Amino acid sequence: MIDDLYGRVGGLPFFERLVDEFYRGVVVDEVLWPLYPDHSDLDGAKRRLSLFLAHYWGGLTTYLEERGHPRLRMRHMTFTVGPLERDRWLVHMARAVEVVCEDPDVASEMMAYFTKAAEHLRNDTGLPISAPKS
Repeated sequence: MIDDLYGRVGGLPFFERLVDEFYRGVVVDEVLWPLYPDHSDLDGAKRRLSLFLAHYWGGLTTYLEERGHPRLRMRHMTFTVGPLERDRWLVHMARAVEVVCEDPDVASEMMAYFTKAAEHLRNDTGLPISAPKS
């Protein structure tokens, strides 16, 4: 029996399909696509997200080997991520999950994570990440 989600979905090819489907929506999204600083590096963005998700769900460690700790919040800090951006991201990821996931339990598990992660990346509160010490 395979316990981790990575193994249950068949490994990296699943995550590559998921990310391809996700970016089908992102590249035509008027809110999200302008946030991508290098439109010519879509393949790089897809690769990084695929490897991150594969690692997160119990698979390959390539992401860590190449980029170190994910530090998702820090890596996204240069972009304004508010409720609109969060919601648009979730629309495209939910659609990708719906298209690619055949197992409703996997889809549910993934969307629970994606919803929590998308909210965690919000940085529009106007509050500093860490308050200065008095």
